Amino acid sequence: MPNPNSPQPMPPAAAPIRVLLVEDHKMVAEALGAAFEEFPEIDLVASVESLADGMIAAEEHSPDIVLLDRRLPDGDGIEAIAGFRAVSPSSRVLVLTGDANSAIVARILEVGGAGLLLKSGLLDELIAAIRTIAAGDMVIDPELLSGALALLGGGPGRLGPVLTLRERQVLGLIAEGAGTDRIAEELRLARNTVRNHVQRILVKTGTHSKLEAVVHARKNGLLERP
Repeated sequence: MPNPNSPQPMPPAAAPIRVLLVEDHKMVAEALGAAFEEFPEIDLVASVESLADGMIAAEEHSPDIVLLDRRLPDGDGIEAIAGFRAVSPSSRVLVLTGDANSAIVARILEVGGAGLLLKSGLLDELIAAIRTIAAGDMVIDPELLSGALALLGGGPGRLGPVLTLRERQVLGLIAEGAGTDRIAEELRLARNTVRNHVQRILVKTGTHSKLEAVVHARKNGLLERP
């Protein structure tokens, strides 16, 4: 019997989520490719087995999301995140790994990754993660995120007076792993208002994503330690 809690395929969107898979295990890659066919809103633009081929594919296709294996034959996926962002600035990178801890998450945050997901997770978790990242949110376990931010440390901030109280509240919830819906609910704001606050935070901090803004805030003392 189908699991009623599993994500259901969504109607095809005008602009499907374009995904590049960088995975050297053929069976895993083939299984994911077949699974993605069941979700019309996901368009697997390419599947490659190395970082070198991944860079070429990212530059060619400019995917919305790069699903990146952490360990590949020609290098560490996390160390390659900056390269992917350089050849395809609009792409967001989700790292797939066999294990995770706060130190690994901290490395991902420092180079601008969009999240981390365990390979042992279920398919519905991966589909949900793709949808979440495509919507502009991050996918990191809140406990790991908290530990990672603590590892990144912080110093006296220069932008403290620039951010409004509401922007600080929004940024604090983002640091806890909250998405747009939760922020809107907790602060009793409309979703569009939350998005506007986030956009102003990005402009003021000179960052390009929520994760970058959180890392910047932590390093500059704009957030209290978790």
